[in-house]
Amino acid sequence: MIWLVRHAQPLIAPGVCYGALDVPAEVDATQQAAHGLAQRLPPDARVLVSPLLRCQQLAQALRVLRPDLRFDTNARLAEMNFGAWEGQRWDALPPEAFDAWTSDFWHHRVGGGECVGDFMGRVAEVWDAAVAESLPGVPQVWLTHAGVIRAVRLIALGQREVRMAVDWPAAAPGFGACWRYLGPAGWLEDAL
Repeated sequence: MIWLVRHAQPLIAPGVCYGALDVPAEVDATQQAAHGLAQRLPPDARVLVSPLLRCQQLAQALRVLRPDLRFDTNARLAEMNFGAWEGQRWDALPPEAFDAWTSDFWHHRVGGGECVGDFMGRVAEVWDAAVAESLPGVPQVWLTHAGVIRAVRLIALGQREVRMAVDWPAAAPGFGACWRYLGPAGWLEDAL
């Protein structure tokens, strides 16, 4: 089983692009998510953590509550890098910039940052390793971001390429919530 946990609400104004922008999360919401997760996780779970502060905060809070867990930071679990778009209001970006991205969704380097193809490639590497390493009774927990979780949903279904922006999933867990991948049985969505 793989638990995909989204960080708590980040401390940034709504409507601002913050993919790779290293912003902190709300402290109380992070503690609440950590408490909920600590109560549900089985012993000896392996926890992989995005290097971004909002996920590291959740890892630190969980580590205090569950010292039996093993934590490893994995840079490939970071959110997509939107380059020059980071920190900008989405509605202030020129429409032609969005058109350039959506017309070449797989290859276009958003804001000069990362392209969806590279982003999904690095997430798929972690996914493939997790599936290959999975041991019965030893779940993995990923403390990560909405974009990573959306990519995993596609990858788990065998879709490793997304050529059209309309095919990118809109659904993701809420802040401080998780989705559990149960294998062939599908997905379970949890609030923490």
